[in-house]
Amino acid sequence: MSPPAPDTPAPAGPVDGSPEVDAALDAVTRAGRDRVLARLIAILGDFDLAEDALQDAFLAARAAWLSGGIPDNPAGWLVTVARRKAVDRIRTAAAMDRRHRAWGELSVPWAAGEPADAFGDDRLRLMFTCCHPALSLEARVALTLRTLGGLTTPEVARSFLVPEATMAQRLVRAKRKIRTSAIPYRVPGPAELADRLEGVLAVICLVFNAGYLASGGDTLVRADLCDEAIRLVGILVDLQPDQPEPLGLAALLRLQHSRRRARVDAGGAPLTLEEQDRTRWDTAEIAAGLDLLARARSLGAPGPYQLKAEMAAVHARTVEASGTDWPALVALYDLLLTWEPTPVVRLNRAVAVAMAGSPEAGLLLVDDPALAGPLGGYHLYHLTRADLLRRSGRTEEAEAAYRTARTLTANAAELAFLDRRLEELDRLSWG
Repeated sequence: MSPPAPDTPAPAGPVDGSPEVDAALDAVTRAGRDRVLARLIAILGDFDLAEDALQDAFLAARAAWLSGGIPDNPAGWLVTVARRKAVDRIRTAAAMDRRHRAWGELSVPWAAGEPADAFGDDRLRLMFTCCHPALSLEARVALTLRTLGGLTTPEVARSFLVPEATMAQRLVRAKRKIRTSAIPYRVPGPAELADRLEGVLAVICLVFNAGYLASGGDTLVRADLCDEAIRLVGILVDLQPDQPEPLGLAALLRLQHSRRRARVDAGGAPLTLEEQDRTRWDTAEIAAGLDLLARARSLGAPGPYQLKAEMAAVHARTVEASGTDWPALVALYDLLLTWEPTPVVRLNRAVAVAMAGSPEAGLLLVDDPALAGPLGGYHLYHLTRADLLRRSGRTEEAEAAYRTARTLTANAAELAFLDRRLEELDRLSWG
């Protein structure tokens, strides 16, 4: 492969050792990988070529930055070098005809020649491309999580409760569909936008959920994904301020994110809503969420995201956990089931029923085969069941359910929480 082109941004200065380079690469990966990838896809018009070229650029960056210093603009350096690496790949594959459009766009500077639109944001254009109606809803969400959210294929698979191989094939098919159907890389015009919002909102919600409860790693929350979801839904609200569902989702995410500092103990293990110190909830986020919810409510057209925001508001307004209006939450879940009759919504409703009445009432719903079957591989199903068994005094069954949940998560914080629960049960059994 050819070395970086002469117009590659000059490095800022020498680096004494690899820790600084490693830190710079880690920073650009965490904070800028999605922006760089979105820019490359805009230039190349091909997901796979952009991902491969970006990987080549990352490999080249370490050696180049070690010898010449870290560039002032690492993300811009990666875009420029990845563009050159893509040229090498095109030449090597002898695919000039197949990549003709990409080749033509590569001849212009990476920051030039882009049509102006309402957002000026490559990531949002990429999101609408990933959420094109020619793709299935699951493919749209999965591709955006993989591309914009930066999740690995196994992490996306866990979000969908499907095997990794199944998800890998789904992603391959989605990218092939975008390429073969020439799906445009743009934000749709006003006439198309309303029909495209549902898929985009679902993607944003899944991105937030992937950050709010990370499927792997050492921490419970990936704040970068949560912040990105909040940023993207804010853009949609600005675009369509009179549409209730973007407002509802924006309210929901703000209210959920307001609890982030209180969701773990000093050791990083999760705390339940009952255990959280509510004085640590972010009052500014709560106020912003309630204001967005009021705007959505004023439009008189409630949808599923507004209903979920109403549930989050019940908790946000409750000073003490013991004062939670659980009957109101059951009623809201009943309404939500008319929109989303899914096993996960039914599981959450069962928790509200248990808290409004008794753990046994919740267990009757949780143990229903129609719910237990679809959620058998979902760790939060077994965690919920374990908690209700614990509250019912069925210690041995609770322990077995906690151990099952433990086999189904790779998140270190959740594992610490489960271990804590098992230790508590062990102390009870020894009385």
